[in-house]
Amino acid sequence: MSSEVFNPNPIIFAPTKSKKTAHAYAKPNSLWLDDGERTEDEDFDQSDEPEDIDQEEIFELIRSISDPEHRSMTLEQLAVVSAPQITFDPKHPDRLTVEFTPTVPHCGMSTFIGLSIRVRLLRSLPQRFKVDIRVKPGSHQSEHALNKQLNDKERVAAALENPALLEVLEQCLSSAGDHPHEH
Repeated sequence: MSSEVFNPNPIIFAPTKSKKTAHAYAKPNSLWLDDGERTEDEDFDQSDEPEDIDQEEIFELIRSISDPEHRSMTLEQLAVVSAPQITFDPKHPDRLTVEFTPTVPHCGMSTFIGLSIRVRLLRSLPQRFKVDIRVKPGSHQSEHALNKQLNDKERVAAALENPALLEVLEQCLSSAGDHPHEH
């Protein structure tokens, strides 16, 4: 990986407050969600129907991924990702598009950013989901090539076999799920 800095002075945005709350059965000050205690009136869905996943849940999965260039900052803090940039196909609810906005039009880390979003969602979502990762139109000088690369299964698989790329990717994903700046 090159040590070239593509955006030495990024604009940092305040993260939004998470709209998701802890499970209703989570006990305060407990290590476990339910401590093994269940009440008779707890109704758990035992159906085989797939659970719907919405825009906010997808955003929760990717908002805290670390930026590959500025590792102490998240993609949300740099306004690279936001909930409105996540869309579902109305005809096929298991198809979604995640659009991201590089901080500068010549960002050399865009491939890492897109790959980290893809891997986070691959690891987190049920296999029935088809995810397209795209650069926001007009936000990168190599937009078409990036979109093609990020949505090509063989290229993604080849990238994930590269130990150096995988190491950077794992570092970016190590913060996924954390919300250190929330109150």
